[in-house]
Amino acid sequence: MSKIVIVGGGFGGIRAVMDLEAKNLPDTKITLISDKPHFEYHAALYRVVTGRSPLEVCVPLREIFAVKDIEVVEDSIVGVNLKERTLMGISGSHYKFDFLVLALGSETAYFNIPGLSELSYGFKSIVEALRLKRHLHEVFKACEQESSEAKVCAAHIVVVGGGASGVEAAGELAIYARKLAYKYGLDPSLVTIDLIERASRLLAAMPEDVSLRVAGRLRELGVNLFLNRTVVQEEIQEVYFKDMRIKTNTLIWAAGMKPNRLYAEIENLILDDKGRVIVDEFLRAKGFDNVFVIGDAAATPYAGMARTAIKDGGFAAQTILKIINKKEISPYAPKRPSYAVPVGPGWAAVLIGRTRVYGAIGWLLRRLADLRFFLSILPVRKAIIAFRSSKTLCESCSICLPGSETSTAVGSS
Repeated sequence: MSKIVIVGGGFGGIRAVMDLEAKNLPDTKITLISDKPHFEYHAALYRVVTGRSPLEVCVPLREIFAVKDIEVVEDSIVGVNLKERTLMGISGSHYKFDFLVLALGSETAYFNIPGLSELSYGFKSIVEALRLKRHLHEVFKACEQESSEAKVCAAHIVVVGGGASGVEAAGELAIYARKLAYKYGLDPSLVTIDLIERASRLLAAMPEDVSLRVAGRLRELGVNLFLNRTVVQEEIQEVYFKDMRIKTNTLIWAAGMKPNRLYAEIENLILDDKGRVIVDEFLRAKGFDNVFVIGDAAATPYAGMARTAIKDGGFAAQTILKIINKKEISPYAPKRPSYAVPVGPGWAAVLIGRTRVYGAIGWLLRRLADLRFFLSILPVRKAIIAFRSSKTLCESCSICLPGSETSTAVGSS
């Protein structure tokens, strides 16, 4: 019996599992190992920060694989021996494989900046998003008892990172923070949202005209843009840049990601200078014909995008199927993904090939892309439930329940 193990229950991992299972191979066991019992729809996590229920972006794995012949194991992999074809989980369990797909995703990179990891906030996971949401409420509520100077500091939110995540967060917070101000009796005019980017423009991966249009939209929402700025240190209530400092109780870090730390610990993997795994033309770890690396950690063009992870997962599955069936395998062909970046409620910038779409129509296209993804992993009825506002498949998810903000979680591709 062939044992196929996929590690990581994110975009790429789920796509690989579903495509493998669809072929109903005889004498084949497919195992998905994930450190969470649910899939997190990272593309919408920013909405959790700004008041939406975390249940809207949480899909239990049992719902995705309810009628499929898949073994789903909740465990964190802490050891990998590629030569012996063995994985070790934090639970103490060992897993043997004939084919391995590593889809571990990425984690936040702090670049050794003093104070940053301890004092900043992120939203890479539901847990992080809930922690930031709770912090914002606590800070604004405390303003009732503070001096005028302290209120200005409390209402000052700094987002560092002008990529898609930072732009999405800044756009949503520009509206949400003012709603919080009204809720807690604070003058909304005191609310300040700063977006800091070390490059000369936002959204460096997109064409310059799109960046300019998005920058204009953010300014319309009242977001202050600071370009060519680099964080050098963070302290309580202050963040230091090379040429200025800002008083704030809330620094949101959206400026850096790196491959999951486990990749660097796996012996015989060859990494590039960004810590990504060097793969061959079939997305296999260099030197191994049965180990595939997909998503954020693969040293391929466009890695780091959800659409790329989905494409990688499908490609790895098809390649494994061809190998099992003794068919000729085809090389991986990177494809530039489309981009859809929401900038505040009801507005998005969409780039599909050379076509640009902005505003409400862009927002609609983004929401349709969300629905399309849910339809690809769930039955139609459940996909619509997961897609609709205030609807959920996940009432019993321990990660999303009140009080779970103190938990920890690691992302997946």
